[in-house]
Amino acid sequence: MRIEYLYRYPVKGLTPEALERAEVQAGGSIPWDRAFALAHGDAGFDPDKPVWLPKWHFMCLMKHARAAQLFSVFDPRSGMLTIMAPGGTGVEANALSPAGRQQIGAFLTAFLGEEARGTPSFHYVEGHGFADQRGKVVSLNNLASLRDYEAKVGVRRHRRRFRANIWFSGAPAWAEREWIGREMQIGGAVLRVVKPTTRCPATEVNPETAERDADPVAELRSLYGHVDLGVHAEVVEGGIFSIGDAMELIIP
Repeated sequence: MRIEYLYRYPVKGLTPEALERAEVQAGGSIPWDRAFALAHGDAGFDPDKPVWLPKWHFMCLMKHARAAQLFSVFDPRSGMLTIMAPGGTGVEANALSPAGRQQIGAFLTAFLGEEARGTPSFHYVEGHGFADQRGKVVSLNNLASLRDYEAKVGVRRHRRRFRANIWFSGAPAWAEREWIGREMQIGGAVLRVVKPTTRCPATEVNPETAERDADPVAELRSLYGHVDLGVHAEVVEGGIFSIGDAMELIIP
């Protein structure tokens, strides 16, 4: 098996950023993955006492399909986050500074319009992640499983619907469902597969059109009797992995 695609998603619900390599620490996730999020005014998120909250408390594709219209780029060296909307409007500000986050939050709130609840705030809390999972994980998706699903449903389902960190090749379709509890050598890191990735209505959103034009959850349930595509893994031993690196299950 080998890594074919590698992504991070700096802002929850917004653009994936393709990577050539990533360095992970034990117990961590890919750096800057889901590091930022727009919390709705009624979410009750306190940056001084951050706790995990379910995704619907934030701007996310499950609730806000139009967020797929936004294009975002984050530069970790400068902290600058650029977000562009259709029509040429946008914002560029330092997402690591309070003033910059206020500016970004105001832009995203205006973009959401009536979909914004209360007075949303844009957040970054060092060490805290805004992923859908309570613990820090790396998501792994099998390209063969996606191709099998596409073949059975009879249409393309763009891989960006499924927002994985790693897409890999070289394993039979759905083999990853048997890996729960197993450890894997991925490049220079060791990860333990902990759970399947249960899919939600976010996958209904076409990443190219921002329209809800499919129902992968219903399709997966009908075709396979489950609503999973991919797995989540915890980093057991830190290290570096890159595009083209080998992935191998560790024999107990």
